[in-house]
Amino acid sequence: MLEPDLVLILNCGSSSLKFAVLDPESGKEFLCGQANALGGTTAKLVWRYRAQNETQQLDRDDDYTTVIRILVDRFDRQWSELRERLLAIGHRVVHGGELFASSVLIDEEVLSAIRSCCELAPLHNPVALEGIQAALAAFPQVSQVAVFDTAFHQSMPDYAYLYALPYRLYQQHHIRRYGMHGSSHRYISERTAQLLRKPVPEINVISAHLGNGASIAAIKGGQSVDTSMGLTPLEGLVMGTRCGDLDPGLLLYLGRTLNYSLDEIEQLLNRESGMRGLSELSNDCRALEQAAEGGHTGARLALEVFCYRLAKYIAAYTIPLHQVTALVFTGGIGENSAWVRTRTTDWLNGHAYQLDPALNEKIRFGAEGRISRQNTPEVLVIPTREEWVIARDAAQLALGAA
Repeated sequence: MLEPDLVLILNCGSSSLKFAVLDPESGKEFLCGQANALGGTTAKLVWRYRAQNETQQLDRDDDYTTVIRILVDRFDRQWSELRERLLAIGHRVVHGGELFASSVLIDEEVLSAIRSCCELAPLHNPVALEGIQAALAAFPQVSQVAVFDTAFHQSMPDYAYLYALPYRLYQQHHIRRYGMHGSSHRYISERTAQLLRKPVPEINVISAHLGNGASIAAIKGGQSVDTSMGLTPLEGLVMGTRCGDLDPGLLLYLGRTLNYSLDEIEQLLNRESGMRGLSELSNDCRALEQAAEGGHTGARLALEVFCYRLAKYIAAYTIPLHQVTALVFTGGIGENSAWVRTRTTDWLNGHAYQLDPALNEKIRFGAEGRISRQNTPEVLVIPTREEWVIARDAAQLALGAA
């Protein structure tokens, strides 16, 4: 019988559950899949195992607990060799507030702390808790670890994370900027150092994680010193359906003049804004690029705003870094949209970034490498591996507890 050496990753989103089984040493993936559109009529479970893709339809009332129960059944019947090798289960948790600066083994105290952060990430923390509780019941003998999106950014200095609000709001209610996508930004920093053959403490990276959710981080010697998301995932860049930065007075105007309720404002800012709101068409970058090519004015405008705001953040993050070793694009859009990368660096014409058009078109769909011209500032594309970061942390903590 093989010694336990694999980690199951569970990532519960607002209407999905992604999962994977990885070797934490090599990053090799043995199983991956997701349950999509939970709570809807098109809910289904899809997975890839031994180079075979399979699908199972789900009922509308199937929740995270039900899906994990289905996964347990699959582990018993179809993936038994993987279950025998499970060393740990790693859970992605979006918000840990100021309570966690690193990943932790899950116990009752940790569960209570995650619960206390639910108001800071209402779309994510409650479902993460549901997934954790189901996994604890299903795998009682396996070490379980929480890996927080916010933990990597706990190294930010106070002048970067504080809002210019009465200081008592920070002291009494912990209102401050926290940042997200920490596992992704951490991986990008480490992988950039490997590609450039330099020690992590000697490089300064601007990491742009661009997808339906998007954030950018200034990483100095492996430490986050600033990032675009704030108290919640709403702040910062334009996103698929989220607004990013806006005038807080707008919220007062929506409530007082247009009679929006708090629930309506939350719906507007989280689900109806961003590129979807600007284009009045879609939050899918590929669809918007195609529509813009066809002359759709709203699609072109949404993409321009997205790239312009991104370029402004990139320029701003030269301030905390002083000297930038590399600008890195990652995430679904960052890894695959040559157009977004080109347009963004075009806005940065005063910063000497020059893309090689052939490399920029070539490095997509899982490829990684340099896309800038020789003898110009480094611009890289690196596919993110958040699951691998979670697997590594989970394995390390599980082995340390053994």
